[in-house]
Amino acid sequence: MNMLTRMFGAARLDPHTYEEVEADSSAMPQALLLVVVISILSGLGEFFAGEGDILDALVVAAFRGLLFWAIWALLIYMIGGTILRTPETHANWGQVARGTAFAQSPGVLLILSFLPAVGGLITFVVFVWQFIGVIISVRQTLDYTSSLRAFFVVLLAVIPSAIIYGIIYITYSAATSSGNGG
Repeated sequence: MNMLTRMFGAARLDPHTYEEVEADSSAMPQALLLVVVISILSGLGEFFAGEGDILDALVVAAFRGLLFWAIWALLIYMIGGTILRTPETHANWGQVARGTAFAQSPGVLLILSFLPAVGGLITFVVFVWQFIGVIISVRQTLDYTSSLRAFFVVLLAVIPSAIIYGIIYITYSAATSSGNGG
């Protein structure tokens, strides 16, 4: 299945798409590319809104997106594959990472986040849409029968991920502002 078809399936929240991505280890380059592209589109949305510069929009956003995705996928795998695992759970980090990457597919709309009056709404809708996609991805990838279990895994993983990401972001911001005389 090609990347665009997978993106549309993931955006439609189709469980079969997530099962297919989980099973296809050759989909990892697509997953990486998807995370980079969506991160750049998000960064461009911020740039067009007057936040940051073009370097932040392209390079830093891509790095930031890859880092958060890798950390979040690892924590989902650790929590969902060990602490909250079920007897049916058989997955590895790559499977979780591919699924969570494709769950970010609605993020292509984040380039529109700069639009006056609707940019904030677009960002919120995309966040919720992606969050639901990650829940479905986790349910399918970790072979859960309960969406509620998948929800708690995602929730438990997003909190430390956000803290780690926040620390890295603050450290990077402080380093770049002090390097610019600020």
